[in-house]
Amino acid sequence: MPLESNPSRDPCLPNLATATAALRLQAVHKHYGAQLALAGLDIDVQPGEIFGLLGPNGAGKSTALHIATGLLGVDRGSVQVLGGDPRQPALRRRFGIAPQRLSLYEHLSGRENLTFFARCHGLSGEHLRHRVDAALAFVALADRGRDRVGAYSGGMQRRLNIAAAICHDPELILLDEPTVGVDPQSRNAIFDNVLALKRQGRTVVYTTHYMEEAERLCDRIAIVDRGRLLAVDTLNGLLKTYGGNPQLRIRRAGVEQAITTATPMVELERAIADGGVEAFAWSPPSLEQVFLGLTGRALRDRP
Repeated sequence: MPLESNPSRDPCLPNLATATAALRLQAVHKHYGAQLALAGLDIDVQPGEIFGLLGPNGAGKSTALHIATGLLGVDRGSVQVLGGDPRQPALRRRFGIAPQRLSLYEHLSGRENLTFFARCHGLSGEHLRHRVDAALAFVALADRGRDRVGAYSGGMQRRLNIAAAICHDPELILLDEPTVGVDPQSRNAIFDNVLALKRQGRTVVYTTHYMEEAERLCDRIAIVDRGRLLAVDTLNGLLKTYGGNPQLRIRRAGVEQAITTATPMVELERAIADGGVEAFAWSPPSLEQVFLGLTGRALRDRP
């Protein structure tokens, strides 16, 4: 069941059709005590796009989303959501967040959870029931809505977490690592949900550290690390600017050699002329190459 637009939105509020950005963070700094979480982060999300925040664990992605919702303040910098201050109650009804840490009550049913969250956003009566029904159907949980959330699988809980973020019919949806710990079927269902939200004209901010998710879903990708924006562009733009050269792999006498070169066909012809080539393959620049080139290859075992 598609999520329907709410015709009762206040026309005096800022509108995505006229706002220059759905979400804008400018030179945002944030500390947790002595620890620097965001160091002048700049983000500009356009209406109707799926905007990816790609970064290692601890890069500042969740902090950025919590600031965008008004849950956290900033030390320096400015925040605009849908053209206004996210702390304004009327504006808060126009965006939703599915946090990485599930915001669900396991002793309640799925329907009871969504009813609670919808009431928090001011919904009531028949409109509330319609929105809850639509959100459950959207994440394919209509037949499990009366079951306790504690009996749900991990994938079902993640999908209900998204339903809680959209049950009040928001224009902007913030999804923080929404596929963590889910099975492949639920992961693909979540991908379908995200793409369906875009088709409905909604704006989605999607944080992840999985390259394939950013490649598959996002119109633009921002690579962040240590609280800083390192690059932002379309996938093709990132590959063109930061991807480097293709890699040619040649196997001779059971030994594989990797050659990074701007002219893989020339190198291959040379290798074949030299003889002994048993197999070969080449791969174009990848988002993983871009990511590792910008963030480094060192392990991040410490926070």
